[in-house]
Amino acid sequence: QVQLVESGGGLVQAGVSLRLSCTASGGTFSRYAMGWFRQAPGKERELVAAISRSAISIYYTDPVKGRFTISRDNAKNTVYLQMNSLKPEDTAVYYCAAETRNIIKGEYDYWGQGTQVTVSS
Repeated sequence: QVQLVESGGGLVQAGVSLRLSCTASGGTFSRYAMGWFRQAPGKERELVAAISRSAISIYYTDPVKGRFTISRDNAKNTVYLQMNSLKPEDTAVYYCAAETRNIIKGEYDYWGQGTQVTVSS
């Protein structure tokens, strides 16, 4: 069983940066694709960014392209989401997830508990 723990969320003003971290335990992190999802109140959960196990394939949803960067450190069992130029519409609970088949837009198998990001205008 894989456990995922996110950290780094918070309340910030528009325009600043945050870095989310997600550390995995209980599995072989380097085998998994990893994704960051977010869910805003009243909206469906969406895939924000994803990275394949060797970081060859990376995906970003259009609204965050050029502002967010996903990366991973397999030696530390950690995936990061660097979020720059934050906007109020980025406000959501952010979840990290692991996909065991290394399909970055596949069905994710394990989920963290989420971390709140609130961006004020």
